[in-house]
Amino acid sequence: MADSPSTHGATGSEGQQRKSTPPAFWRFKIALSTILTIKVILELAVTFGYPNALVDELQGASDSALLMVMVMEGRGQIHPTDISPLLGALEDTGHHGIATDVRAWSLEYLDINPGKEQKPKKSLQLSSFGRFKIALSTALREQTIQNLGALFEYPRALMDEIRNAKNSALLMTMHMEERGQIQPADISPLLTALKDLRLHGVASDVEDQFNEHLRITGKMAAFIEELKETCHTLYDKIQPIPYIKEKLYSVDKVFIEVGMEHCDSPGSWKTLSSYRGIFSVAKGTSRIQVIEGEPGYGKSTLALQLVYDWCNEVSHSPFCKPDILIFLNLRHLGGITSFMEAIEQFLLPQDSVLERQDVEQLINNKNVNILVIFDAYDEYPDQHIEDSFVAKILEEQILRHVDVLLTTRSSCIPPACGPRTGRIRLTGFDEGAREQYVRKAVTGDDEAEVQRILEQFNTNPILRDICQAPLFSVMYAHVAHEEEEFHNVRSVTGFFEYMIDCFHSHAQNKVSGGKREQLQMFADNHRKLDKLAFYSLTGAHQQLLWDKKVLIKKFGAEFYRLYTDIGILVEEEVIKRSRGAKRAQSIQYQTEVHFYHKLFCEWFAACHLAKRVTSFQALFRNFCRRVNPYDLQFVYRFACGINPAAAKKIINLVQKKPDGDKFAVLCALEQEENTEDVLSTIRDIVSRDVYIRENDTRLLQRTTVQLLELASQKEIPVTCLTLDRCIDKFDVTTSSMVLTSGLSLPGVSSVMKLKVTESGNMSEDRCLQVLAFVKECRDMNEVSFSGCVLPVSIPTERIDHSLITRNVKVSCCSDNKVEFNLRSGKLENKTELPDDVCIRSKDTVAEQASTIMQLTVASADNIPITMVRLYGLFSSAGADGLSLVLHSGLCLPRLSSLQELWIRTEIGKEVTVDEWTGILNYTKHCQLLKVLDMFYCLLPWLDNNPTNLGIDEVVWNPVCDVGVYILQSGRWQDRAGQVLTREAYDHLVKKFREENSNDDWQKQRRANRE
Repeated sequence: MADSPSTHGATGSEGQQRKSTPPAFWRFKIALSTILTIKVILELAVTFGYPNALVDELQGASDSALLMVMVMEGRGQIHPTDISPLLGALEDTGHHGIATDVRAWSLEYLDINPGKEQKPKKSLQLSSFGRFKIALSTALREQTIQNLGALFEYPRALMDEIRNAKNSALLMTMHMEERGQIQPADISPLLTALKDLRLHGVASDVEDQFNEHLRITGKMAAFIEELKETCHTLYDKIQPIPYIKEKLYSVDKVFIEVGMEHCDSPGSWKTLSSYRGIFSVAKGTSRIQVIEGEPGYGKSTLALQLVYDWCNEVSHSPFCKPDILIFLNLRHLGGITSFMEAIEQFLLPQDSVLERQDVEQLINNKNVNILVIFDAYDEYPDQHIEDSFVAKILEEQILRHVDVLLTTRSSCIPPACGPRTGRIRLTGFDEGAREQYVRKAVTGDDEAEVQRILEQFNTNPILRDICQAPLFSVMYAHVAHEEEEFHNVRSVTGFFEYMIDCFHSHAQNKVSGGKREQLQMFADNHRKLDKLAFYSLTGAHQQLLWDKKVLIKKFGAEFYRLYTDIGILVEEEVIKRSRGAKRAQSIQYQTEVHFYHKLFCEWFAACHLAKRVTSFQALFRNFCRRVNPYDLQFVYRFACGINPAAAKKIINLVQKKPDGDKFAVLCALEQEENTEDVLSTIRDIVSRDVYIRENDTRLLQRTTVQLLELASQKEIPVTCLTLDRCIDKFDVTTSSMVLTSGLSLPGVSSVMKLKVTESGNMSEDRCLQVLAFVKECRDMNEVSFSGCVLPVSIPTERIDHSLITRNVKVSCCSDNKVEFNLRSGKLENKTELPDDVCIRSKDTVAEQASTIMQLTVASADNIPITMVRLYGLFSSAGADGLSLVLHSGLCLPRLSSLQELWIRTEIGKEVTVDEWTGILNYTKHCQLLKVLDMFYCLLPWLDNNPTNLGIDEVVWNPVCDVGVYILQSGRWQDRAGQVLTREAYDHLVKKFREENSNDDWQKQRRANRE
């Protein structure tokens, strides 16, 4: 047989190509394309982090499934020996059935060992080649495809398959790759064939596109290599404790996952099991994600772990997926005016092979998947500049195709980050994470040493709560490993003081005589460093970097050497490039100095404040005016711990701020001695409401408990204690209330009033547990419940008689409309119920609960209830019909004396069969009910509605201009008696959906169907 045209110019035989792209993989890809719906494709694209331009292309393609398969292959998400990225994404998006099918096909078609985890090969060449193949498919016309098929001698059956495909050009491209006519490094067989067909213009265009693929591949590979070299120097020199300079770690050797939560909706946070789920839980439509946390909670360490994952292509991490990752510490970017300037100055090496335009082209390429990590926004010197390049990126004015991950303190969220921004919150170390770190980075296999260190945490609950902050936990674990004796820590100030003493002791132990005395003098006298820290944090703009020469001149060489030797000050050599000059001429090296952690800067600033707050009133007033307590909380807290006289002034100030009660408690307990100044401060704090909240840190909760216990010991009256959704149970063995955090709150004798905020309907047992706690509080004469519905009655024999003797008042809402009578064991209405009772979605939960209890009492007392209206509140109804569930989580129980029920659902809602059945069952339990009105909702079609409801009239008004329908003999009729047919109902459905198309419920319905 004559030579086939397909061999012209080939660099390898077709048989050789089939070894690298097995026919079995081809069959797997075809099978995969048959089950990928557009919904699955778009969810996978989001999970894989595809750029917007590529997502749009997938959505608009004539054969989205085939294109998606090609893209996944090009991006390394499916490979002949590994499809784990695809399987993981299918499981993450809830497509478990599809994942099962794909897994079965992989075992049938591919050379994959199911028991061995494969590390996917990330190939830039493949990624770029995938884009070339997509471009090639757009250049192939139908006649060209047929001519190429004849020239390559494709079988007739195959050509028929290509001809009949939804996208014949894509399928032809895949076949050419499978047969070796196009390869990532060579397309000469295709170019030769096109020229043989005299399609020189097409051949020229294809060759240009292929050369662009090769050029991009080379430039991108060089850029990524240079980025990885720079990033390696960042994540490979972690120093857990400053003065131990001989022990540097790669971040993966010390990284432990901290507790994490993601913002599910405004004000609602849900647990996130791993940092690997950061992007999969993003609820916003923005490409911006914020990782927030308190000082020392591991934000920067987490950011470096993400960088490590990308550089080392960690298979189980989603952060190996971006083509390019840009990591920039915002502390260094003061005065930097553009994104490209930041990359050039801090990421590219001096001998970079890339020109600025090369990098700009890669960054601006919307088909390249880019992740930018901005670390430490709270330390960014140019926060105040509204049009800084960082602000423009966060506002999505520029680089809208890149993903951005930003770390910052919780008190310093950028103004540009609105409701659309995804938010992750770090919650610190628990006991398991702390033990894991000790074993991994401190003791190794020395079990006795592990237990020795952990014992210090376990026997000192205050230390344990302080060390919820990973920075503190890490420092203490390493110091404990070095020191034989432990310090008894009672406050954060005491902890930090002890840590710094350890740093200085370490330096002094290396010298003797006069040198030792000099070091001790520097340890005791650091006024110049205090002043520098104070004004760097409280000036018009924060300054957290200094030139080495400037500091040596300010402090003196010996002082400077000590503080850099013990690691409190850290030197960092950076490249400074002059703008406008050529690269070789513009490079200068400069040694910049910063504190080991911003908390150290806050410690020395607090030393300055504590010494001057009582004598320099102007300084203190200016400080208070310029500094928000929550931005620099530790400056305030440390100052209170260092100088009790300063504490009183500071606490008086912070109590006037929003949520000042929390902050005042933390500041007060930084003082370890019970002096009269401290007791005076506590009297001032407890004269206002004291709160323990569900979302408070464990340290704040413990501090509040300590404050209450101290007030009780000193017989200081506590005006009111509020327990906000933080109660777990009452422990009868210890006579204390156990909080959801696991802490115990003993009975506090001097508390006058207790407020309990709960959600939903409170059980009889839970109500009695609260009353049992009230019994343990000697001076308590009132307890009030908010946000929940109390039981209508409790058997009097279950109520402790001492509460009745003490005349304890039990109110059920802030408006005092309902009280619980301990003598009768029943709820009682204190105001008359109106004839027309409305419960609205805009009402607070407390208001809804109050109204429900009023209705419940009236029903129990057989007082007629003329009408109840529910506005936009109905969520569901139990099949048993005993209650209606509201969106707030509260339940409206059956009301035996109710005469008319009027339900207006949220606009555009389509009531399900189960919901409608539940509503009808509910009406059966309301013995006096005569009328049920359903407004502005779509009821389900039932061939036979119930007829034995026992009420006079069921009215349905679906939309404004349609009129009402009455349920008669199981069928809907209009006022004229005309029966609603199925055809008319279908027309009504269409009209209802059109009229409410812009309402949230209908938008969600359409989204669920796609």
